[in-house]
Amino acid sequence: MATQTRASKVSAAFVKLTDTLVGDYDVLDVLHTLVEECVELLDATAAGLLLADPGGELQVVASTSEESYLVEVLQQQAGAGPCVDCYLSGTVVTLGDIAAYSDSYPDFAAAALSQGFRSVHAIPMRVRHRAIGALNLFRTDTGDVSPEDAAIGQAMADVATISILQERTIREDAVVNEQLQRALNSRILIEQAKGVIAQISTVDMDEAFKRLRADARAHNRTMRESAENVINRRITL
Repeated sequence: MATQTRASKVSAAFVKLTDTLVGDYDVLDVLHTLVEECVELLDATAAGLLLADPGGELQVVASTSEESYLVEVLQQQAGAGPCVDCYLSGTVVTLGDIAAYSDSYPDFAAAALSQGFRSVHAIPMRVRHRAIGALNLFRTDTGDVSPEDAAIGQAMADVATISILQERTIREDAVVNEQLQRALNSRILIEQAKGVIAQISTVDMDEAFKRLRADARAHNRTMRESAENVINRRITL
């Protein structure tokens, strides 16, 4: 079997993502697919998405590992970190060596280094001139991402934005906020369901999420619906 070229892998990833945006789709499943593709395509160990709620507070909505999720939660709670600065400034923020920024971001640096991450590349998710969140690429090696990877990462962030805010719905701020709040509320339910699955089935959180996602896909329903079924004990995964 011939080895796929980098270009063909990138093309396949974008075809996969755009196919999911035709007709009805589960936005959280799209976002999780997107962060998984980022790790597959780019020089990243883990990836995660932060979205701002209507009050401007950042929340984690998708991540490829519990490790990256924990780091992002910690920096969100502390209110400081490269991903927070990325969202606030609307510009890319790169830390090629996280250890060198221990004075600037002490809480974030300590959390990231404890999980084995050595560098991070944060990319804003933008709607016109407004940032709604950030896509964050974590690496276990020091150094900046390549210009090519940075460009692909920005394109991925743009796809994430499009998946949340379709063109016809971004005319009114009220509609934008409603879309964002629904995504954030769904994520809360999914986190609760993961906890239920992990406790009942004695599995870790990554496995719990995989089971939840598999159930949603197998029964052609959203992850939010599967999460509600788990929480209400209508199904056991």
